Amino acid sequence: MTGAGAGTGVALVLGATGTTGSRVVPRLTARGHRVRAASRRAVPVGGAEAVRFDWYDPATYAAALDGADRAYLVAPVDSASPADVMLPFLEQARAAGLRRAVLLSSSAVPAGGPAVGQVHRALPGLFDEWAVLRPSWFMQNFTGDHMHARSIREEGVIMTAAGEGRVAFVDADDIAAVAVHALTDVRAPGTDLVVTGPQALSHADVAAVLTEVTGRAVVHRSLTYEEMRDRLAASMPVEYAAMLAGMDRANGEGAEDRTTDTVRRLTGRPPRTFRDHVTRTPGPARVT
Repeated sequence: MTGAGAGTGVALVLGATGTTGSRVVPRLTARGHRVRAASRRAVPVGGAEAVRFDWYDPATYAAALDGADRAYLVAPVDSASPADVMLPFLEQARAAGLRRAVLLSSSAVPAGGPAVGQVHRALPGLFDEWAVLRPSWFMQNFTGDHMHARSIREEGVIMTAAGEGRVAFVDADDIAAVAVHALTDVRAPGTDLVVTGPQALSHADVAAVLTEVTGRAVVHRSLTYEEMRDRLAASMPVEYAAMLAGMDRANGEGAEDRTTDTVRRLTGRPPRTFRDHVTRTPGPARVT
């Protein structure tokens, strides 16, 4: 049986303007694949066809799915129960001819776990060709437009409830490279892929690298779970804030203190180090 990697259909990328989606789209188009970049505002990305897509507007589903045989799935932002909208969409996608689904999840969320973990558990029953990417926490959290990046730029501080816990932070470029292989290789992975950087670092280690590379003093300030939850809840639903703060606390207990060979195994090259990421990050995203 010919896999989706050899197909001629459209590769649908949801969240095409997001941190990973915006990196997946140009990699697919560069390989000659037909790509449909889906986002709420139908913004053109990487030379792909743009289409409006909103998880909470089923009227946008059909146009996004037209002719698509594979999809990169990014859950709705700040939803504590994404399965409520994602599973009906995936049922429609399967009926429309989608054969391969690659879901972006998190290393902190197993199949059947909270939030997107419920979608992860359902995915193998919906599609014969599938993969779930479970990346560690993004390096871009410290250099992009994330809360950590903003507090670093404005105050020179990283605030977490992770204590001295270590995390193998991963570059979004490496996640995107793994996603492209999962979408286009002749055989779909048919499993979950934990995607990490090459080294587990504490947030104090991260602060030290930022200080050394940028020349600006950055420190890590430890918060309690409750303090972190309340800080997050100022900008998102409290249930989602509680879940994220709980993940932070779990990091402090060693939940993310591991590395994997996923990036090297699928792409043939090693994952980028945090120091290299900071050094390569240009312009206003750089800590200055």
